[in-house]
Amino acid sequence: MSGPLEGKVALVAGATRGAGRGIAVELGAAGATVYATGRSTRARRSEYDRPETVEDTADLVTAAGGQGIAVPADHLDKTAVRDLVDRIADEQGRLDVLVNDIWGGEKLFAWDTPVWEHDLDNGLRLLRLAVETHAVTSHYALPLLLRHPGGLVVEVTDGTADYNRDTYRVNFFYDLAKASVLRMAFALGHELGPRGATAVALTPGWMRSEIMLEAFGVREENWRDALEREPHFAVSETPRFTGRAVAALAADPDVSRFNGQSLSSGGLARVYGFTDLDGSRPDAWRYLVEVQDAGRPADVTGYR
Repeated sequence: MSGPLEGKVALVAGATRGAGRGIAVELGAAGATVYATGRSTRARRSEYDRPETVEDTADLVTAAGGQGIAVPADHLDKTAVRDLVDRIADEQGRLDVLVNDIWGGEKLFAWDTPVWEHDLDNGLRLLRLAVETHAVTSHYALPLLLRHPGGLVVEVTDGTADYNRDTYRVNFFYDLAKASVLRMAFALGHELGPRGATAVALTPGWMRSEIMLEAFGVREENWRDALEREPHFAVSETPRFTGRAVAALAADPDVSRFNGQSLSSGGLARVYGFTDLDGSRPDAWRYLVEVQDAGRPADVTGYR
């Protein structure tokens, strides 16, 4: 292994697909050892019932130049998370980067449905998966992360603090989940900063995850075919773009300047100069405000 993160150890909680997989792979490409967790394995699928597995993610990390270690885990299971962190401590003696990317809610929310009409069990399950898992993981993992100065915690959410403050996001449960993750990063910043570590919230833009590509009936190779149906999709990005944002933060000796802040992949690309896999720098959240939400026709000039 070689790269700016050689010798560093990361835990990406929720790394089976989407942003978590992209983050794990890019941390590996920078030389890190990455523990990738998730519930979908080659032996058993989660309720998502999708083909992506946590073992596949670990293999991609290793192929990228790091060391990928798959650990099947449900982060609602406190014993499993405690055992995971104990394993990392025994095998590595340190934890430098914690990425809380667990979500699992795509099938649990209904668009534009008020709380009194929404399925209550689904909504509460969404909150447990999106919020409780992050709290459980931080509770057990942060003592190990604090053993060495300079640790980084990344809370992955959907939307910047500014955007979500002024925008109703999908429904009560979704809105609450994403706002909670933003606030967790803010609170962790206060608790970690004086102890020599940094916490941030990070949002991807319009991400071409496996599920999103499938919804549009395209693959990464022909994703632009989806623009016929949704022209604004032109500002979308790969999960690896968010991964490069995390890798840049993890390699930055001055990352503490962002402590407690809400960040975006597009905004960090301007700071650090990285690009997406195609060489572009999509800035989806600025585009949403200035173009899509403003009712302007799709035009990514200046936003990609």
